[in-house]
Amino acid sequence: MTTTLTEDLAAGSAGGGAAGDDVAAAVRDVARRAQVASRTLATATRATKDAALHALADALETAADAIVTANGDDLARGRERGLSDGLLDRLALTPVRVGAIAGALRELAGLPDPVGEVVRGQTLPNGLRLRQLRVPMGVVGMIYEARPNVTVDAAGLALKSGNAVILRGGSAAASSNAVIVDVLRRALEAQGLPADLVQTIDAYGRPGGVALMQARGLVDVLVPRGGADLIRTVVDSSTVPVIETGVGNVHVFVDATADVANAVEIVMNAKTQRVGVCNAAETLLVHADAAEAFLPAALAALAGAGVVLHGDARTVALAPGSVEVLPATDADWATEYLALELAVRVVDSLDDAIEHIRTWSSGHTEAILTRDLAASERFVAEVDSAAVMVNASTRFTDGGELGLGAEIGISTQKLHARGPMGLAELTTTKWVVHGDGHVRPA
Repeated sequence: MTTTLTEDLAAGSAGGGAAGDDVAAAVRDVARRAQVASRTLATATRATKDAALHALADALETAADAIVTANGDDLARGRERGLSDGLLDRLALTPVRVGAIAGALRELAGLPDPVGEVVRGQTLPNGLRLRQLRVPMGVVGMIYEARPNVTVDAAGLALKSGNAVILRGGSAAASSNAVIVDVLRRALEAQGLPADLVQTIDAYGRPGGVALMQARGLVDVLVPRGGADLIRTVVDSSTVPVIETGVGNVHVFVDATADVANAVEIVMNAKTQRVGVCNAAETLLVHADAAEAFLPAALAALAGAGVVLHGDARTVALAPGSVEVLPATDADWATEYLALELAVRVVDSLDDAIEHIRTWSSGHTEAILTRDLAASERFVAEVDSAAVMVNASTRFTDGGELGLGAEIGISTQKLHARGPMGLAELTTTKWVVHGDGHVRPA
């Protein structure tokens, strides 16, 4: 069985002694260098940052063979250690995927620069002129597992939004990340920018991740991206402010008026298009009035695609004879499978669907398939998740699909950032006040 990054971090937090102190000092030095590097972006023009993004993309494509070879080593170790198919899929890089990752950097270059944007402003009656501006966070830390694409996404988003980034990618993608980070750092230097805008602390292992979580004052924000245990470990252990990204216990509700053929197509896409991702559907809810028309075809299609089905009694009763549906339990309603598995339940009303989602959802993404405008409006208003889809696959909860460029994660919290986090979410604001000798009266 593989050791997860969560277990690494937990073990590291229990460690100490001279070696742990040395690692903490080393990570803090990394963070100080990141702070210095980030200052060079404070006055960088959009043209400078966009040129660098194009250079990073070109460098990745040039190094694609080396990256894929290193990734092959990671995949081989992952299989030996028993990584799930979902994690192996997230880990895997191909020339096509490397090209897509490079393409995402070029798309970032085409997006507006958020730095310097005026969020709001006014002139007060006393003549003071106010502006609230978007400014970089400074130093962004990332803790993630089995996702080498995140290495590039985080670097690109940080660069465009004026930040330096420190990466802790975990042992599963160690070979891939080492090559990718080296490629990115060399490309930055070739553009006249500090290589320390992108740094990795993977070499420091378990204690390094813990030291990053404790580097308050040097690291401005920390973003964990991975499974529920990893995210909870970082949230509970970090003294650095954390943006909590979300586990995806995602629901699709087929309402009474849904178009059956279209609903089957959307459900298949939401579940099977790519299973090891947080926006894949994990529970299918079906209105009782649509169940007889919809479920036999949907269950047959899902089973034909290799999906293991867990259903309530009414679902089992409506399954075609050739389709096996395992009895569902509360554990199924609570599970993010990240695999070809799906929980299915028949509900009596829109209210019951909403109540089920309120009980079991992780607050990531939910979808309603319906031709009833009133039902869709109620669903949108009453379902409290970061993204709500109407007659569309849950797979669209993605920064690239929503026009944000690459994303650094999908936030399920409600402070500062919620949903896919793109460039604007990696900025904060400052107030700039212009006066003309103004003093505050007594």
